[in-house]
Amino acid sequence: MSNAEFHARRMAAVPRGVATATTMFVDKAENAEIHDIEGNRYIDFASGIAVTNTGHRHPKIMEAVAKQCERFTHTAFQVAAYDVYVDLAERLNALAPIDDAKTIFFTTGAEATENAVKIARAHTGRPSVITFTGAFHGRTMLTMAMTGKVAPYKTKFGPMPGGIFHCPFPIAHHGVSEEQALKALDFLFKSDASPDQVAAIVIEPVQGEGGFYQTPKSFMHALRRICDEHGICLVADEVQSGFARTGKLFAIEHYGIEPDLIPVAKALGGGFPISGVIGKAHIMDAPDPGGLGGTYAGSPVACAAALAVLDVIEEEKLCERSMEVGRRMTERLEKIKQRNDSIPIGDIRGLGAMVAFELVKERGGHDPAPEAIKPVIETALAHGLILLSCGFYANTIRLLAPLTIPDAQLEEGLDVLETALTDSAEIRLAS
Repeated sequence: MSNAEFHARRMAAVPRGVATATTMFVDKAENAEIHDIEGNRYIDFASGIAVTNTGHRHPKIMEAVAKQCERFTHTAFQVAAYDVYVDLAERLNALAPIDDAKTIFFTTGAEATENAVKIARAHTGRPSVITFTGAFHGRTMLTMAMTGKVAPYKTKFGPMPGGIFHCPFPIAHHGVSEEQALKALDFLFKSDASPDQVAAIVIEPVQGEGGFYQTPKSFMHALRRICDEHGICLVADEVQSGFARTGKLFAIEHYGIEPDLIPVAKALGGGFPISGVIGKAHIMDAPDPGGLGGTYAGSPVACAAALAVLDVIEEEKLCERSMEVGRRMTERLEKIKQRNDSIPIGDIRGLGAMVAFELVKERGGHDPAPEAIKPVIETALAHGLILLSCGFYANTIRLLAPLTIPDAQLEEGLDVLETALTDSAEIRLAS
């Protein structure tokens, strides 16, 4: 059956609210390659939205999952506990940049972020939460409210839960300085949410869906000081940035501070659904027994996969590899930016292999050109490269290749990207 035939079936059977970035249907995947049901091959620069940092079907992960499936696949940790859950918690407690940590597991990134708020509220006895414009924290009602972008995440789904407030995220080239962002936070404390009523400030070290904007180091340190002054929990949302993607196991390690709570997910499971919250033990112990959990939370199969993921990251030095992949990507993008026959490229940014670039109206400017995104992504797909867009202004393309991608495939993907940017420019001029 063809991609088009399956697409027709998908449209008839699956609601339109779940969008799909590509028009092809997957048959098989291996490391950084995906093959569709028509036999077409693609280089994967999406990694299932930063999930397969260790590549598709890494042999060590597949072996760990197979061994766990021979033992048991589910008991519910709340009914009968199991070793791999505790093994993984101990491992993350030792690796996370938090002294005296504890870890609890869930299934999705939104669950992790939402439970971090629950834990912070239980610890502080306070109701309010502060997040930032451009942030993405999930699709549940609470995490949707926390998300700092309306379309498409909040459209038609209101009203949002109360007690959630947004501050501007500092992006200098889009007109918001760190000083302005901190002043807005001070205004918020005076006008809407007294700091003694704020349970948590939640921030992504690198915004995911918001456009891969990095939180400035001095701004993160200022938030740590403010949280310490007012007894607020600082929550570093690492759902998309975690597990070697930025050149560190956790992106917050680039900042030299200790957060109170770290929601994690995506790449932790290497393709198997698992999430968690790592945090300071005295904060993590605030909820009463039975207050946290979930039927599939901390699946034994996913825990086994996650332990193997951590082994692969260490053994294959994927933090170092992330820096090399990111360097190659940003260097190529800077060269493409200098071309006169490509779509105009604005800001290029990357922390490790979490790389993004903006498409803009004019060379040398920062005026967003969201209309240019779709032709580039479609052209890349036609040439065998999977890309994803993102961004508060909907004008950003993000590059999320598996960290295990061979050099030859990385360069092949960058060649296709360059072709897509120049071909799209020709189409744009012709129209």
